[in-house]
Amino acid sequence: MTQTVQPNSLVTLHYRIALENGQPLISTFEGTPATLQLGCGDLLPSLERVLEGLEVGTRQLFTLAPEQAFGPYNPELVEHVKREHMPADQEIEPMTIMEFGAPDGTRYSGLVREIDDVRAIVDFNHPLAGKTIRFEVDIIGVL
Repeated sequence: MTQTVQPNSLVTLHYRIALENGQPLISTFEGTPATLQLGCGDLLPSLERVLEGLEVGTRQLFTLAPEQAFGPYNPELVEHVKREHMPADQEIEPMTIMEFGAPDGTRYSGLVREIDDVRAIVDFNHPLAGKTIRFEVDIIGVL
């Protein structure tokens, strides 16, 4: 067992992601720690990079700018969708997350910002895009 996080390590840790003001979004500190395989998409690559080099027993808080975390907010990812292209059998309200299919079969989630009988405004940005986050970790084990 190695004691330092490497790019492809299996890491057991507690972590917390919070907004810059400290408002928690997700945390394992109150429950079971997470075990994540780095390099496999279990964690955002930019978050994996800040873990590299940390030793077992390290507890650290990182403040990450949008470019280091979930990326900048991109207004081009806000689209107007005709209501006729949305499910007719569903009650859709503002602030609803919906899944949309692309012609190639890829699925995308979008947040319905506004909707009326004619169209909806759908935001395909990650909900944390454009936000500075706090990422706190406590490294428990590394394989």
